[in-house]
Amino acid sequence: MAIAPDETELLELEANSAIGLLDSDEASAADETLWQKDCATAMSSELQQSEENRRIAAGRNIPVIFWLVFLHAGALAAPFFFSWEAFAVCMGLYWFSGSIGVCMGYHRLLTHGSFKVHKPTRWALAFIGGLSGEGCALDWVANHRKHHAHSDHDGDPHSPHDGGWWAHMLWLGWSMKGEEFEAHVRRWAPDLAKDPVMRWIGHMFLPSHILTGLVLVAVGQWMGGPYMAASMLIWGLFVRLVIVLHVTWFVNSWSHMWGYRTYETTDDSRNNWLVGLLAFGEGWHNNHHAYPRMAAQGHKWWEIDMTYWAIRAMKWTGLAWDVVDYKKISDRNR
Repeated sequence: MAIAPDETELLELEANSAIGLLDSDEASAADETLWQKDCATAMSSELQQSEENRRIAAGRNIPVIFWLVFLHAGALAAPFFFSWEAFAVCMGLYWFSGSIGVCMGYHRLLTHGSFKVHKPTRWALAFIGGLSGEGCALDWVANHRKHHAHSDHDGDPHSPHDGGWWAHMLWLGWSMKGEEFEAHVRRWAPDLAKDPVMRWIGHMFLPSHILTGLVLVAVGQWMGGPYMAASMLIWGLFVRLVIVLHVTWFVNSWSHMWGYRTYETTDDSRNNWLVGLLAFGEGWHNNHHAYPRMAAQGHKWWEIDMTYWAIRAMKWTGLAWDVVDYKKISDRNR
């Protein structure tokens, strides 16, 4: 007789099923288990609420709003403290925190399991992802898995159906906090929630940015005094974070509004060439929603995917293995 899974197992099963981490046999068994769970949940209909009602009940997330306003305000000083050295640091950290941290670490590894790495590498990528200013890995992964499960339908945290600016950035002002955040993470990212190192890395989000700022100031002071110190801080931290944030947000907004569709999916995902270039391959979003586990998001020869090149380099050096670089019917998310 089969033993019924406990709540933690159900949550992990639901998250993995939503993002395509199960093979065909596992998916069939998961569907049956989750169907039984849904039947029980449906009996308590008062517990069901739309995403819009959740936002109203939760209210604004003031710390997140302050963080975003603070970064944009700091970036306004950029024209007065420009230097080519600081611009180069900005671009280098844009690639490092954006492509390596968010695209490779948060998205393709932690969210979708597109390849495997040793735990220290996994933790390192999660830390680098945090340097993007986009929050901790637990929050990012949980939100993105929920997005895939409800893409452009009720329950999607950031669908353009609720407005272009909402999908782009305004949704973050109503992001989850407190007990709701914990329940959200346990449901959509149970694999990360039970990892104490991942939780510690999450607590290092703000300290890591303070440390980055201090290092940039110290390097700038050493290179050219107070002006260069300010230039390094403003361009290497504020401007760079604003760029990384908006480029990531373009994936949520533009790539669900404008572009071409290679695959028929149940959402409005698009392949957008500009976002594809700016976001290191993430803009080939229709490809990704059709085959979410594929490490490669550029499916045509001209769809440039710099993040996938980095994953291939990691595989070549032995840092990554089991790279999902092929299309499997069982992975197809219709």
